[in-house]
Amino acid sequence: MTEYVERAGLQVAAELAELVETRILPGTGVEAKAFWEGYAVMLKDLVPENLRLLDKRDSLQAQIDTWLAERKGQDWDAAAYRAFLEEIGYLVPEGPDFEIGTENVDPEIATIAGPQLVVPVMNARFALNAANARWGSLYDALYGTDALPGAPEGKGYDPKRGAQAVAWAAEFLDGAVPLDGASHADVTAYQRDGAALVAKVGDKAHGFVDPSVFVGYTEDGDTASYMLRHNGLHIELLIDPSHPVGRDSAAGLKDVVLESALTAIQDCEDSVAAVDAADKTEVYANWLGLMTGGLTETFEKGGQQMTRALNSDKVLTAPDGSSLTLPGRALLLVRNVGHLMTTDAVMFEGEETPEGMLDALVTVACAMHDLQKTEGPRNSRAGSVYVVKPKMHGPEEVAFADTMYARVEEILGLPLNTVKLGVMDEERRTSANLRECMRAVKDRLVFINTGFLDRTGDEIHTSMQMGPFIPKGEMAGSVWLKAYEDGNVDAGLALGLRGKGQIGKGMWAKPDRMAEMLEAKTNHPTAGANTAWVPSPTAATLHATHYHQIDVAARQDALMSRERADLGDLLTPPVLSGRNLTEDEVRRDLDNNCQGILGYVVRWVDQGVGCSKVPDINDVGLMEDRATLRISSQYLANWLEHGLITRDEVEAALMRMAAKVDAQNAGDPAYRPLVDNPDGPAFQAARDLIFTGVAQPSGYTEPVLHAARRKAKEVYA
Repeated sequence: MTEYVERAGLQVAAELAELVETRILPGTGVEAKAFWEGYAVMLKDLVPENLRLLDKRDSLQAQIDTWLAERKGQDWDAAAYRAFLEEIGYLVPEGPDFEIGTENVDPEIATIAGPQLVVPVMNARFALNAANARWGSLYDALYGTDALPGAPEGKGYDPKRGAQAVAWAAEFLDGAVPLDGASHADVTAYQRDGAALVAKVGDKAHGFVDPSVFVGYTEDGDTASYMLRHNGLHIELLIDPSHPVGRDSAAGLKDVVLESALTAIQDCEDSVAAVDAADKTEVYANWLGLMTGGLTETFEKGGQQMTRALNSDKVLTAPDGSSLTLPGRALLLVRNVGHLMTTDAVMFEGEETPEGMLDALVTVACAMHDLQKTEGPRNSRAGSVYVVKPKMHGPEEVAFADTMYARVEEILGLPLNTVKLGVMDEERRTSANLRECMRAVKDRLVFINTGFLDRTGDEIHTSMQMGPFIPKGEMAGSVWLKAYEDGNVDAGLALGLRGKGQIGKGMWAKPDRMAEMLEAKTNHPTAGANTAWVPSPTAATLHATHYHQIDVAARQDALMSRERADLGDLLTPPVLSGRNLTEDEVRRDLDNNCQGILGYVVRWVDQGVGCSKVPDINDVGLMEDRATLRISSQYLANWLEHGLITRDEVEAALMRMAAKVDAQNAGDPAYRPLVDNPDGPAFQAARDLIFTGVAQPSGYTEPVLHAARRKAKEVYA
């Protein structure tokens, strides 16, 4: 039972009040009285507008449902549909040309292209791993994954496997930082020659084709670090002839370390299961620790106690003898929740208050500790706080976010636009009106990011009444998707986001399929995106190689002149349009989606795991979060709505797949079998997500999941 204390007419969870008043505010110059009074006024002023915007979502959806239902089975009339969307205000007119005006942006976001991690901030160990993923061993990333064919043999270090990694890395170096007249594979020594770095092959010294790639070094006897820079990203050559790998290298090269995750999103949203005041307090405490630099986590690994903390910066000597300091950790952004959900962490007149507003005030207050640092490792050297704001529908909602963060800045005494916003382009109304969404936040925008998962879930929900959707596996080939991905880049380039923010692309969802990722994920920098999401530090290191292979700035230059993505394509729903599926096709997709829903939901509800590697129906581990769940549940709700499947067939598939999911989790001692508990909160949540999917607001899964998780906490307490 949550205990509350009264603050400025609000009922604040006692544990949250204690965190804010004893750990967050001290040292910021903000008094607790002013903090809570400011928040009470902010809620009074802004909650009515928040509710109006949510009502508008429902109103627009109801009008779209009616229009589509009346034309079901008719030939698609794209012009009539577009005119209708304009008439009801779903599509808004585009205003005059403008340019993004954001200032004081760190180079990791503004000018350097590289990978971006997304991690649940509720898990301190994962949060620290992501922050420390700024630098990663290329040898380790290759050696321990399927990026190389085969696998290590025996126990301990396998020299043959190591040689594979060394050869791959040498070929990479030849492409990124080539030598003049030699290959890195043949180097017998790296050494300084005055202000230059040379590579010796036998008695002959070879310089780099571009000598300016050498930017710093440390030397201590036989060991050394030589820092190179290409396309804005650093490559570190570590020399140690006594190391097992260095001993096998003629040059004594023990590792090639890449600057990997330039940025990392610490997530309060889709990848966490934070459903009450206790959970929110834990989320905020971890973010605070990242901002103060004091977050640590102790855990057991291999029978030993280990403590993880934030890495220090790298300090080297530049070629001219001056000191060079490079950031030791990723630049951190924090993803707040959207406008929909409420929280019991702060109550007003017996009602929960908007979770997104609490996120805004508390996470920015935590970040003030970083803003006030004057020396040592810092997150933002430019003096900004980076917030990713998801699940906004259209320009009005983005403008509301701009207003909300301005109020936060006022309460905390921060200059206007200290808070920089990343706008997730993951809802259909935002995609269709992206340029006006960007206008609404033009002086604090640092990020627009496509996300296939949520965007597909919203595509299904918005067009629910048009007819049954094509099989989920075919969605990636839909005409709307190319227009969506291209349109996002087109808007970012046209409106001057270059040099001020990121144009991002979505997640690689198969953390164990790194060979496939190396082949496929070149499409993101090739598309003109200067960042893309990866699921792990290892994936960040491997994906970093793509930003050496592809000059994103040059790609963006080339894309500036292409024709703008077609709005008509963007608004074309991927429905079957009279095509008939076989019984086997229907059953296969039914089983596949029921298995995915159960596999994710049972961990979310029973164990509070918001994001994890969940085996699919073929036992391939996929990174799952609420976005993937939104697709699966909306997809089955759509097929149920149009009679491709029946309720009885869904129930039978859920029971079949419950046995499959139970078998996949048999090794987890904390797991509660679904087959034994079909009336439990997890199984019931899976049912509700499908059977009430049409009625869920925008097809979101949070209302069902939060209710089920709270119930599970009571049942299993």
